[in-house]
Amino acid sequence: MTSHRQPAIFAGHGSPMYAIEPNRYTAAWSALGKSLKRPDAILVISAHWVTRGVWVTAMPKPKSIHDFGGFPQALFDIQYPAPGSPALADRVQELLNVPVVLEENEWGIDHGAWSVLKYLYPDADIPVVQLSLDGSMSAREHYELAKPLRPLRDENILILSSGNVVHNLRTIHWQEDAQPYPWATEFNHFFTSEMRANHHDPLIDWEDFGDAAHLSIPTAEHYWPALYTLALQHEDEHAKVYIDGIEMSSISMLGFSIQ
Repeated sequence: MTSHRQPAIFAGHGSPMYAIEPNRYTAAWSALGKSLKRPDAILVISAHWVTRGVWVTAMPKPKSIHDFGGFPQALFDIQYPAPGSPALADRVQELLNVPVVLEENEWGIDHGAWSVLKYLYPDADIPVVQLSLDGSMSAREHYELAKPLRPLRDENILILSSGNVVHNLRTIHWQEDAQPYPWATEFNHFFTSEMRANHHDPLIDWEDFGDAAHLSIPTAEHYWPALYTLALQHEDEHAKVYIDGIEMSSISMLGFSIQ
């Protein structure tokens, strides 16, 4: 990585409860934040903002969105009052090769973003912009969409993608010491192995991997953000795993950086 280029980061964000119950994954996010050069702004791609078309938040003061239910009040009380950046929103619109909607009212910073950001940058003093996931796009279309964003990394913009490589809520076990399903371990290992070998095509065409892939990714919105991070890789760069693990039997907490 060149000395001035920001890395591209993927975080497996896991349960919203991690925002109020620190663990080894949140410790890894905190350590990562301390190791990074301070960015001028952060562009977040979160699994929790799926839209028709491509949208980007463009308000100066984004609200903290609590897009979940059935959790303790302490989780709903969390605010991440980072400023927005209309200038970065304009830059994203300029770079992407598709029409982009500048969103100024309805969205903000969702829990897929703030649950990680509160550990990366607890002071919430770096501007944050979110880019949505177009739900009509294929995995390859998401990967190709992300490539034009590479110049942002040389403009001191940190690009953070937040999702989970394995994310099957229908099969989770809530106890802390739950054993991973073999298919979850198999797919997580497949992803990390291909990623480390710089083999992106098998990860884009993940459905070809078979049953373990389909059990790991019953819906693709939590997987797509990982493809954005992979797409931001330059030829002289490699992926580095900074944390890994499978929680609640079927949630991968894999986190990696491109640098």
